[in-house]
Amino acid sequence: MKPFTRKIPLMGTNISLYIDGKDAEELAEEAANMLIHYEQVFSANSEHSQLAMLKRAAASHPIQVDKELYDLIQIGKAHSLHEDSFLNIAIGPLIKLWRIGFREAHVPQDADIKAVLELLNPENVQLDDERQTVHLCKKGMEIDLGAIAKGYFADQVMAFFKNNGVVSAMVDMGGNVLVHGDSPSGLSHWKVGIQNPFLPRGNAAAYVSIREQSVVTSGIYERVLKQEGQQYHHIFSSTTGYPMESNIASLTIIADKSLDCDIYTTELFGLDATSIIHKVNPMKHIEAAVITKDGNLAYTDNLRGKIHPVST
Repeated sequence: MKPFTRKIPLMGTNISLYIDGKDAEELAEEAANMLIHYEQVFSANSEHSQLAMLKRAAASHPIQVDKELYDLIQIGKAHSLHEDSFLNIAIGPLIKLWRIGFREAHVPQDADIKAVLELLNPENVQLDDERQTVHLCKKGMEIDLGAIAKGYFADQVMAFFKNNGVVSAMVDMGGNVLVHGDSPSGLSHWKVGIQNPFLPRGNAAAYVSIREQSVVTSGIYERVLKQEGQQYHHIFSSTTGYPMESNIASLTIIADKSLDCDIYTTELFGLDATSIIHKVNPMKHIEAAVITKDGNLAYTDNLRGKIHPVST
């Protein structure tokens, strides 16, 4: 039984799969096909995905979608409606207006931002559980699942690996890391780096020790637009229409499910560091680490002994 690693350039990133178990190469191939299928259903940037179909037609009448897409929209809407949540699956028109991360990225006019703000209410995403349909109540609305989709994909791929009896595995969706079993070094825990938000990619600010868990980091360094001496990051406020303002450079969430990591890195990102730690501390099965803009690292009580800052 030989471990197998597969790299897949997909979804605007490099996805890495590590599998130790019987038929590892065949399982990696199946997982790659799963991920290609997910991109065809969920992509916000493809004109042929089911999500694009919703954008085109769901304002005129309810559209039936695949169960996977429906389930994720349902989960995303529920968390978008949480009190003080900064997650919003209806944020599509605002993302499209700024286009940060794409060649045509620009700072929109105030009037254009104000015009799209009224399209960002997640309550206007109407769902019918029985028919599995999605209806967007206002013309011009767009669902964007970019904040939570990769976590969902990682969980589905890992469930597939586990169902096929792999001894150990890792799914790395270009930032969403999910592990199972012992690490390749033979240790029971995996060491996962938290990106230093002030240094080039690959430089860790700290390492966390995990087992049967996922680590996801969201930060203002990931995609930026520089214009007229100002720097704009890609994490937006649905209230102002501009990038979030707080003392946070990056937020890392550790949880059993990668989807939960995605949800909480977005849902909490608009809070300051103290509020995030205070909010997550009582939560079971969720751990958090925050790096502030002035370079301080703070983390929840349940990460003590599991997180190791890199000395500079």
